[in-house]
Amino acid sequence: MENTRGNLMLYNSLTGKKEKFIPLHKDFVGLYVCGPTVYNYVHLGNCRTFISFDMVYRYLKHIGYKVRYVRNITDAGHLENDAEEGEDKIAKKARLEQLEPMEVVQYYTVDFHKVLEQFNNLPPSIEPTATGHIVEQIELVQKIIDKGLAYVVNGSVYFDVEKYDSQTDYGELSGRRIEELMAGTRALDGQDEKKSPLDFALWKNAKPEHIMKWPSPWGIGFPGWHLECSAMSTKYLGDQFDLHGGGMDLKFPHHECEIAQGHAATGVKPVRYWMHANMLTLNGKKMSKSTGNTLLPRELFSGENDVLEKAYDPIVVRFFIMQAHYRSTLDFSSEALSASEKGFYRLMEAQKLVEQLPTTKEESSIDTKSLVSQCYAAMNDDFNTPILIAHLFDLVKQIHQINNGTEKISESDKLLLQKEFNGFIFDVLGLKQLETTEDNSLDKVMELVLEMRQKARQEKDWATSDAIRDKLVEAGIVVKDGKDGVTWSKS
Repeated sequence: MENTRGNLMLYNSLTGKKEKFIPLHKDFVGLYVCGPTVYNYVHLGNCRTFISFDMVYRYLKHIGYKVRYVRNITDAGHLENDAEEGEDKIAKKARLEQLEPMEVVQYYTVDFHKVLEQFNNLPPSIEPTATGHIVEQIELVQKIIDKGLAYVVNGSVYFDVEKYDSQTDYGELSGRRIEELMAGTRALDGQDEKKSPLDFALWKNAKPEHIMKWPSPWGIGFPGWHLECSAMSTKYLGDQFDLHGGGMDLKFPHHECEIAQGHAATGVKPVRYWMHANMLTLNGKKMSKSTGNTLLPRELFSGENDVLEKAYDPIVVRFFIMQAHYRSTLDFSSEALSASEKGFYRLMEAQKLVEQLPTTKEESSIDTKSLVSQCYAAMNDDFNTPILIAHLFDLVKQIHQINNGTEKISESDKLLLQKEFNGFIFDVLGLKQLETTEDNSLDKVMELVLEMRQKARQEKDWATSDAIRDKLVEAGIVVKDGKDGVTWSKS
């Protein structure tokens, strides 16, 4: 286990290269992932991010780390332009639906949890909310002011980007230089109170009509969007922690601002390894509400959509997502999902079969340890789930060969195969067996057919027994007679 840990390499977005993972503490990993802003239904792009980091969380636990996984809920009423200008998003939704703002928050938070439960995501260790940490955010703003890297104007507090950049490197995560950013800025209403258009709000003065607001040393207002993650991550993981994840779209400005805020307040860079999951496309095109090329999870699960041919189970979709590396673009299409569905059922059939494999007292004819080591090597290569799945299908082939008698496995190797095969399927990839109506019906039919065949064998009616077996083979079902009874599987 220790050797497996020591081999873990991951791509660090901060340095742009793969690095050996060495946590701050030997047996403990701090993982923070930016959660949803709850004023709308969670979309598939968000789901991919959360499924990807659920896999990271699962694998770190699988190789023996104690992991504190923190994923926040953004339930503060931010504005439409990154907490700078525009209408309060949650208040706008509340007004349109004639609800209290926190009713909107609760409704979409519950929906978010239900969707991730369907995808079989594990809950995080801690799920803090922005509104539950206003005090910590105010304290963080004051620290930055005390360091001379923020200033107050008309009840709002802004981070001084140019002053911070003169002391260190603003833009190190995204690779953007401050000169380039200055050249690309445009004038926005209300920016006249900033020293520079690059400065971002740490605390925003609330207008009278703004619903979600709190008292602060600078007046009645609300926190900036970037601030909340810095406040909550440091509260639960310390001034510096191991892993910070999120979608690729958050790299700039959100994560860039998190680095600046944390460094300004504490004097240390807050995160050692930054990880970003890539985007989804739908039928080869970017998902977008404006173009209508979009799909909600419930539409995917129910089949009530105009872009895919049928409904897909959430676990099949999870398996499909795992078949692409988390840093690569992934395209949803009926063809790709249907192919993935077939592979999923093949994998899960092999999982059932592995429990009843016959063993030999001789040495195994396959190198089980080598096959398992390849699975760990794939995951230690920046959580490379597509390569892991390819190796699992190598094991599927071996499982069928053992079941058919063309390969042999010892009892100890069988126990190792069961443990690791199940571990990677269930514990790491987060899959589970599906009890479908079709499977239940087939089980009942096969129970009756095998009873008829067994009766024929007892009566030494070998012609009937063989005929039943041959017809099953034609139907793609393999029957195997063993010392522990009769087993069957789909070929």
